[in-house]
Amino acid sequence: MGKHFDLVIIGTGSGNSILDERFAGWKVAMVEKGVFGGTCLNVGCIPTKMFVHAADLASTPAASARLGVDSHLDGVRWTDVRDRIFGRIDPIAEGGRRWRAEENANVTVYEGTARFTGPKTLDTGTGETITADRFVLAAGSRPIAPDVADLETVDHHTSDTIMRLDELPKRLLILGSGFVATEFAHVFSSFGVAVTVIARSDLLLRSEDREIAERFTSIASGKWDVRLRRKAVRAERVDGVVRLHLEGPDGAEVVEGDELLVAVGRRPNTDLLDAAAAGLDVHPDGRIVVDEHQRTSVEGVYALGDISSEHQLKHVANHEAKVVQHNLLHPDEPIASDHRFVPSAVFSSPQIASVGLTEEQAVERGVRFVSASQAYASIAYGWAMEDTTGFAKLLADPETGQLIGAHVIGPQAPTVIQPVVQAMSFGLDARSMARGQYWIHPAMPELIENALLNLPLD
Repeated sequence: MGKHFDLVIIGTGSGNSILDERFAGWKVAMVEKGVFGGTCLNVGCIPTKMFVHAADLASTPAASARLGVDSHLDGVRWTDVRDRIFGRIDPIAEGGRRWRAEENANVTVYEGTARFTGPKTLDTGTGETITADRFVLAAGSRPIAPDVADLETVDHHTSDTIMRLDELPKRLLILGSGFVATEFAHVFSSFGVAVTVIARSDLLLRSEDREIAERFTSIASGKWDVRLRRKAVRAERVDGVVRLHLEGPDGAEVVEGDELLVAVGRRPNTDLLDAAAAGLDVHPDGRIVVDEHQRTSVEGVYALGDISSEHQLKHVANHEAKVVQHNLLHPDEPIASDHRFVPSAVFSSPQIASVGLTEEQAVERGVRFVSASQAYASIAYGWAMEDTTGFAKLLADPETGQLIGAHVIGPQAPTVIQPVVQAMSFGLDARSMARGQYWIHPAMPELIENALLNLPLD
């Protein structure tokens, strides 16, 4: 048997943020199967948003003429964009690894795929097996490989690899209809790539409020080749061209592209850890079961982030990491995670943000509510932008005025929605929120102010 530790952390995304000076007296091991920093830093939130910002700039000239500004796009230097982004990110990841491995005397870093061989007994994937009093499982998730015949024989990309292409394809097939698919569709189409999006459902972003998803799907269908209600049954590459055979409402069809991005979802890395060997309870979808304190079914073992949470969001993983950090240091005074009002955003075009219940969820759960929608076109800054498609939709308890859901589609939606997240989190009712403060005129948050005022409360 190898070394024994006070604490083992598996995964260096949000798990890496747990250790601070208060753990200096602990003997700690960290295990990482990939690159330090986890999904968000290396293949998720940060690089994708850096690409999105460049894509927003690239798409601006096409929309400016109707405002009286004639401009044109000279071109996109893909490798310059790519290398600027990863030229910043890769050194951060390597610096994080080096700092933990070389400058933290109490931390031992193992670079391998961890796998439990028994309760609190871990094969580090480096040839050494270790034990510990406490474990934090923060091993994240990975892209799902869909059940498509011959897909494994066809060179294709996931979100892990698509951002490091050596050149832009002329045509890109995207299999999937969620936030990853639609964000990359925006990026590559803005850079001049002909994008085809293949969705099994009748809408893109179907987990959003239906009115939002319908508006987005309508807008997207005018920019991309969107194939709804299609099932990919077989993949092949012929003379360098990727061909996807689809089944849809009108029968069989084939779509072609130079590259294929598979973005149909992610799965927790629980299977790689062999949770059963560790004695951990697991949900049917593979997530590790945790209580409100992020404790698993095994005493002394905590889990956080994508491996246990239904919210595959970095801000949720960060929140849970702070909870785990406290509970490791103060096991007799544990605090609970707060997942009441978890916001999310889609950085496609247009942008989308949401928090709380959708209208469909409220109806399904029998929650009494009233709603109000407000168009960007109805506020002064919306006029300035000539936005004709964006809107905010609020749901509230008609008796108390407490907000129970908010959904925004349009410019800067993730920023516009933040005051609603704050109101919901601190119990500020719609009337007080609308009338009890100044709203800057003419700024985009007036969209929320007017929606609040239009709620038909009791």
